Amino acid sequence: MTFLEKSRTNRLSHLIGVLILQVFCLNTVHSATTTLQNQLNNHSSPYLAMHGNDPVQWQEWNAETVARAKKENKLLFVSSGYFSCHWCHVMQRESYKNNEIAALLNKYFIPVKIDRELNPGVDSRLIEFVQKTQGYAGWPLNVFVTPEGDPLFGMTYIPAEQFENVLSSLSKQWLIEFKQLKELALEAGKALSQQEMTSTPIDKKRVAELDRIFVTQASTFKDDLDGGFSEQSKFPSVPQLDYLLQNHAQDWKEFLQLTLDKMSTQGLHDHLYGGFYRYTVDPGWKTPHFEKMLYDNAQLAMLYLNASVVFNNKKYEEVARTTLDFLLEQFQTQEGVFIASLSAIDESGEEGGSYLWQEEALKNILTIEQWQVVKAHWGINGKAELDGGHHLLVVEDVDTLARNLKMSTVKLNKLLMSAREKMKAERKNKLPPKDTKKIAAWNALALQVFTKAAQILDSKKYSGAARKIRNYLFQQLWDGQQLYRTRIEKGPAVAASLEDYAYTSVAIWAWAEFSENKNDKAWVGKLIKQAWNKFYHDGGWQLEEHSLLRFNSGKLVFMDGPMVAPEAMLLDISMRYISTHKDEKALKHQVEQVIQQGFGLIKASTFWYPSRINAMRLYTGHHL
Repeated sequence: MTFLEKSRTNRLSHLIGVLILQVFCLNTVHSATTTLQNQLNNHSSPYLAMHGNDPVQWQEWNAETVARAKKENKLLFVSSGYFSCHWCHVMQRESYKNNEIAALLNKYFIPVKIDRELNPGVDSRLIEFVQKTQGYAGWPLNVFVTPEGDPLFGMTYIPAEQFENVLSSLSKQWLIEFKQLKELALEAGKALSQQEMTSTPIDKKRVAELDRIFVTQASTFKDDLDGGFSEQSKFPSVPQLDYLLQNHAQDWKEFLQLTLDKMSTQGLHDHLYGGFYRYTVDPGWKTPHFEKMLYDNAQLAMLYLNASVVFNNKKYEEVARTTLDFLLEQFQTQEGVFIASLSAIDESGEEGGSYLWQEEALKNILTIEQWQVVKAHWGINGKAELDGGHHLLVVEDVDTLARNLKMSTVKLNKLLMSAREKMKAERKNKLPPKDTKKIAAWNALALQVFTKAAQILDSKKYSGAARKIRNYLFQQLWDGQQLYRTRIEKGPAVAASLEDYAYTSVAIWAWAEFSENKNDKAWVGKLIKQAWNKFYHDGGWQLEEHSLLRFNSGKLVFMDGPMVAPEAMLLDISMRYISTHKDEKALKHQVEQVIQQGFGLIKASTFWYPSRINAMRLYTGHHL
């Protein structure tokens, strides 16, 4: 964030704080009563459905809801989250099930609940607002939005007492100074959304400059002790790791291998069922929040596949293989498509309840020899570090443990395998709840990695899985004219976002090259052109085709987050398509204009734009 942005942000936060604090002394409030009803009961989205019995009169995010806010001149309280999110469940239990808090929300606001996985565009823009005004953001994401579509004030999880104070204060202030608050929100939105609409000719020299800055910033952020980036909580940061792997593998070999080893042996990785959790709350990769997302596992499987090739390392190949097998076992539906996630919370409401173990429970189901091996391999010794029990970490690898126990590795592996089967059988009725949405963009990531696995591992199982995903995308989420993000029961198909179009284009192209399907390449051409028409307007990108928010409606570039920036993906696939379709002059002109935008933004925070730098590399290398 620039100094100017920080100044504007500090002023905005200060003004909002003053306005809220001013009104604690006010005692009387009057507002029009509302006849809203909770719209989320039996919703097809598991996340929205779980709020269907809240006393809060939740509305869905749509034009009718915004029109109602305008008619009644009320702030929209927009709360965004997702089914697998631990803190989303906590805030629901503490605040949204609280009758006093619900009464405030129902009377003085228009409460709106969003599944961030169905509305990624709205969620992304509100995340950016909270990030810029609070300095951090995450889920549950809670933002007060004016009836005109301008975010006013936002926060993530806060305890119920604090939340109730905010609601009480802001509702009083809105009644007496709503005009000033509207003006403040509009002014803040303009200040935080300002972009320098200039073009910089992109050549190899400038790309090399960005590359040097990226490496310098990555060196500043990297953790040499435990791998990864940050010294607090740890996320996989796949776009950044993949950039280093593809462009600086030898110079960064020690750090990359440290990170890959830590992620696969410590608490980010599930050593019983397979797959990866979303992140860990500590810098040593030991303690996760226990949600498992399709997009994380697809991207991490790809990262380990690529690392297995770059470093000629069979260990990384095995991590990729077990992660793909985990997806086939726990995420794949009968249709061959993949669901969105597994919840962090088990059926009884315990976080990590499906994955944590007490010593006595293990001793009861394992033989003495199995227990000896499991205890040493996964470090189950003494008091459990979490309330629910021990989380499995690889404390001693198989070869070291076999030597220490004076046992052959063959025998030790057999004991571990048999112990795993007993542990899985013990937990077969305690598997985590599933979010069964089938999201185009995330399935496209899965299609891409299964296609890659079919090439590298020469597996018919993986090529068959890829084919089924491709068929679902084409037959169920493409109507011949447009793409859909997902189809939900008892409701209309959900419109696709920029990320759906971009990721699907890249994945179908990879599949078409593998399967030599010319018709699919023609489909990619349609997807690319539609994406440009739907999401690029007036020099900026939108994540969604139609928006009810005014804030940040058009961006020059998107940062890489947990997933690759969709506009960088679209630029990349557009260039690959143009390279085999020389007559696409209009598309070529668009790419050449857009690739030169936002250079200053990227240069200022290069660490967050590795995918855009890769797109620039492709552009300067291909000379369109």
